[in-house]
Amino acid sequence: MRMRGVIFDGTAPRVVEDLEVRDPGPGEVLVRIAAAGLCHSDLSVVDGTIPFPLPAVLGHEGAGVVEEVGPGVTHVAPGDHVALSTLANCGTCADCARGRPTMCRAAIGRPTRPFRRGDERLYNFASNSAFAERTLVTAVQVVRIPEEIPLVSAALIGCAVLTGVGAVLNRAKVDRGESVVVIGSGGIGLNVLQGARIAGAFPVVAVDSNPAKEPLARRFGATHFVPSTDAVREILPTGADHAFECVGSTRLIRQAVDLLDRRGQAVLLGVPPADAEAAFRVSSMYLDKSILGCRYGSSRPQADIALYADLYRQGRLLLDELVSRTYPLEDFAKAADDAHHGRVARAVLTF
Repeated sequence: MRMRGVIFDGTAPRVVEDLEVRDPGPGEVLVRIAAAGLCHSDLSVVDGTIPFPLPAVLGHEGAGVVEEVGPGVTHVAPGDHVALSTLANCGTCADCARGRPTMCRAAIGRPTRPFRRGDERLYNFASNSAFAERTLVTAVQVVRIPEEIPLVSAALIGCAVLTGVGAVLNRAKVDRGESVVVIGSGGIGLNVLQGARIAGAFPVVAVDSNPAKEPLARRFGATHFVPSTDAVREILPTGADHAFECVGSTRLIRQAVDLLDRRGQAVLLGVPPADAEAAFRVSSMYLDKSILGCRYGSSRPQADIALYADLYRQGRLLLDELVSRTYPLEDFAKAADDAHHGRVARAVLTF
């Protein structure tokens, strides 16, 4: 069955209508996508910041309805509403067994090609490819969610929420009353802010040069909003317990490290070019400071997506407010331009 999707072949992303996907095999699930968030990681494939084999079907943040399951899949069934994760982790390696699926080596750098256009096979980006009317994922990537959660909002759980909230709760393990600085108030930064709010952090300082982002940053959990890191010292004279860099700038990474108090942690969430190098003053680190990388919020998607869906139902986690605007798939170029220029917290494609 032919369908629409967004592909990138190394020239420019474009919407096509002759995409096909194979039937699910053992341990696989075919999902009819209802909505998919446009993340900067998708744009980073297009501009080369994230190297990826091509041609590929883009998208990695989606939700939809199960259409068909392969042999051996028992935790979801056709008709179930689901949110998708990007991790096609194996579930049996040493890291998976230790509860660290983000470190699964089977999930890193091994894309498959379940899509086809005529005689050409296409890769699935991040083992997900949510920018298609239907996509094929492994069973471990599919998490059933309550039907009352709007799929447009649920689509954002699988990347922005897992990454941002997970970085706070799982990686940094922010505690009540600890101070947090969040550099960048885009889709990931907003979720770091609400992760800090959920954790009970105080104060929570959002740093963003765009003053228009202040109302939403405060809605998600910021107690203070400043235009640059220079102003943070007025709020936190001795520095921060935790500083999260959510932009992907080596200059801002350095500033995050410089903002730390004793025993502070700088958590890197933004994605600079793959060959980028950052510098810091080594002597400053001997006060028990740490620089932490963080892959996908150090999440356990099967557990964490279900948890965040429940927090949403309780009114403790914001999802609807993340959706700045929805776009039909045909308007992908407009959505990408709005996301690239920071006009939206999250653009969501609908099918």
